[in-house]
Amino acid sequence: MKNSEKISAILRTDTGLVRDHNEDFVSYWEPGSPEEEARHGWLYIVADGVGGADAGEVASKLSSERTITHYLEDSESPDLGQRLLNAMQAANTDLRQHVLERNDNSRMATTMVAAVLHEGRAHIANVGDSRGYLWRNGRIQQVTKDQSLVAKLVEEGAITEEEAHFHPRRNVILYSLGSERSPKIDLFEQPLQTGDMLFLCSDGLTRHVADEEIAYVLSQETMDAACTNLIRKANERGGEDNISVAIIRFDGEATAVAHPTTHKTTAPQDSLVIGNRQQSPPGTAAHRSTLWLYTVVLGLVQSLLIFLVWFLLRV
Repeated sequence: MKNSEKISAILRTDTGLVRDHNEDFVSYWEPGSPEEEARHGWLYIVADGVGGADAGEVASKLSSERTITHYLEDSESPDLGQRLLNAMQAANTDLRQHVLERNDNSRMATTMVAAVLHEGRAHIANVGDSRGYLWRNGRIQQVTKDQSLVAKLVEEGAITEEEAHFHPRRNVILYSLGSERSPKIDLFEQPLQTGDMLFLCSDGLTRHVADEEIAYVLSQETMDAACTNLIRKANERGGEDNISVAIIRFDGEATAVAHPTTHKTTAPQDSLVIGNRQQSPPGTAAHRSTLWLYTVVLGLVQSLLIFLVWFLLRV
């Protein structure tokens, strides 16, 4: 899609090769006039639902649509980043209310990464492990931070980044929309330069395609071809999950003052376990020690099993 000379974008989602249905959802809102552009900017969303059956796809679709609705309704607020945070929190409330009204004991939740572009800046909000990247001059950097167990363990030095790729609990996310009354949502503000691209994706892509490969494809191909190629790469390497990508290119004027990326977050409450992807809140030093101890014990158990197999084969 292309609605002006400033912003062009393409969003695409794919079921992958293992799942029988797609729980991801991609959505966007683009202004139809300069007045709308001034009030709202451009909004793009990638959501990855969890919960099984129809719960995940309902959660991602409902939360994305409600986020856009709440964001546009709050048209008087000048702080678009805060508007985005508020809209996602309101969508979280809507999703939880929807679960109550269904009254079928279903559990619904979704990760989400959303970006608002306005006046040479990007406001990127995320909850869970869907990611937002900035591509600039052939190089890529992850703007968002994964809210996952392995990311927490890497941050605390309990495991390495390489070990995180194969960790048995790598699918555990710490927060999501729908899982609690007020989930932790991170917000990042990124100044943009002419030619920059934002890249939003679900973890179905990043579990198979490295950041360096994403950067190379974005550098060498058109946006449409890049979407197709990256999804193809993920499927060729197993396609274990649904795969969603959004590429947004900024060709407007660069931000006058290039402040560094800024970050703020909302506070979490009342965590739950949702469907097929477990969730638990990060906490105090005691909780961090528990995570470290769990990793050590898991390693000892794995070593014991390997020894037993070796011993049985010898006898």
